[in-house]
Amino acid sequence: MIRIEDLHKTFNAGTINEVYALRGINFSVNEGEFVTVIGTNGSGKSTLLNAIAGSFLPDAGRIEISETDVTRRKDYYRAKYIARVFQNPFMGTAPDMSIAENLLISHLRGKARYPKVSLHKELMKAFSEKIQYLEMDLEDRLDNVIGSLSGGQRQAITLLMAVLEKPKVLLLDEHTAALDPKSAAQVIKLTKKFVEEDKLTAVMVTHSMQQALELGNRTIMMHGGKIIENISESEKLRMTTDDFLSRFSEIRKREKLNDELITQLRQEYC
Repeated sequence: MIRIEDLHKTFNAGTINEVYALRGINFSVNEGEFVTVIGTNGSGKSTLLNAIAGSFLPDAGRIEISETDVTRRKDYYRAKYIARVFQNPFMGTAPDMSIAENLLISHLRGKARYPKVSLHKELMKAFSEKIQYLEMDLEDRLDNVIGSLSGGQRQAITLLMAVLEKPKVLLLDEHTAALDPKSAAQVIKLTKKFVEEDKLTAVMVTHSMQQALELGNRTIMMHGGKIIENISESEKLRMTTDDFLSRFSEIRKREKLNDELITQLRQEYC
């Protein structure tokens, strides 16, 4: 479903702000697979998702989605394959439109717009049934303006909008990081439910070791723009959050030692 080969990306090349963000990434996700992504700050987690979504074009490498080469394709072309939920709960919805109108936008995604589809009775009933999945008592509030809802409610609706038409690829970019614990737990519960029931192909970046451990068929760990661990589902079942933290501690220790060695060499030879 997703295949990435030898992907490289440098931002601000040749300047003092140069960042080598992706360093020869090789990564694949099979159809129906749910992969979680963890890593240190600046490790390239969100950059990897942006590369898949087409937010920028890579310097080198290849990206395939559904056996189609999209490497040089812009994000609006890839939108027919991809649905995405961002960290900010206010990014995925139109605040001045109603809940029903927002759902209508998602319902029409990828479809011909003619003739014009209105919010008729049958469609409103279908949306009401869908919104009940959120367990937030919003099914009788479809006419409410989205901007009047809480961040947790908006993010849950954004998630529903993303999966409404069963996308080929679902990208989740730390989509609970800005929520309070109760709302985050509900959105994670819904994420698991939607992905499993619809057998969606999903990639989720998370800062939570617990989420990475409990969700998905596989977890990859990133550091310095590279994938340094590929943890299978069977291995995850034997691990704890402390095991994940220990691996991160080892990475940071090695990084600190390398920095100290470089500093020492500079002092001696420069």
